[in-house]
Amino acid sequence: MASPGALDTNVLARIDSMQLLAKVVVEGFILGLHRSPYRGFSVEFAEYRQYSPGDEVKHVDWKVYGKTDRYYIKQFEEETNLTCYVIVDASASMGYRHAPEGLTKLQYASQIAACLSYLMMRQRDAAGLIIFDTKIRTALPPRLRQTHLKHMITALENAVPGGETNISIPLHELAEGLKRKGLIILISDLLDDPEKVISALQHFRFQGHEVIVFQVMDNGELTFPFTTMTEFTDLETGQKNMVSPEGMRSVYMEELKQFLSAYEKGCAGIHADYKLFDTSKPLEIVLSEYLYRRSRMG
Repeated sequence: MASPGALDTNVLARIDSMQLLAKVVVEGFILGLHRSPYRGFSVEFAEYRQYSPGDEVKHVDWKVYGKTDRYYIKQFEEETNLTCYVIVDASASMGYRHAPEGLTKLQYASQIAACLSYLMMRQRDAAGLIIFDTKIRTALPPRLRQTHLKHMITALENAVPGGETNISIPLHELAEGLKRKGLIILISDLLDDPEKVISALQHFRFQGHEVIVFQVMDNGELTFPFTTMTEFTDLETGQKNMVSPEGMRSVYMEELKQFLSAYEKGCAGIHADYKLFDTSKPLEIVLSEYLYRRSRMG
């Protein structure tokens, strides 16, 4: 039997008909209607490069080899819509789940990432994957091949909660390293200082990227369903506290409201799309609703 966090191929099949058709301008072109300089093996010839181990022999130019006695690969420009970077938070807090039979936030986030990557590649968008906690732990550059999708899904299925939350530093580092404008999708519980996180997201916007933020929260975090004296453990520091839920429910819910509002308003302020996900909700329904809303934008 598959683990509860394993990628459900039935989910992929059910959302396959949905398309991310938001009218997003990337490098001056409309999503789905433009060409970008992604290097592939089709359409128009672009340039030669030296053969590297792993390259397919069928792409070797034997005429050039006959003249130079060196192996060169033909590179071509390929039709692709955009470059998408899917960024998944794997900090310790993402390991939380209130219901024993449910998914952790990281498992839910990984399924979102896998579904979006699958969808992107089906509509010929190059997708890459970043997994981070206090630093970037996994970095798979954007590619369009099906083998690359398998590598991404494997990385997501193998992801485990890591260190403390420190969202802004890895995001700033990533923004500095991305040379090509594209679509940034951050999937995180965002349990960090909203001002610092929004500042890091703004770094992507300054670089010309489109930004989407998916905040993944456990239903227990959103509803505070505790009724008796409960010991709460900070997943990142290990600190334990006995709390009377009745005495702090109203305070907690008010702070939660302000916390979520800070992200919603902060994202709106930098023109980044924002969506809150509840891990108790069926992923394919929530994601399909979101994609449909995106398709109606503009």
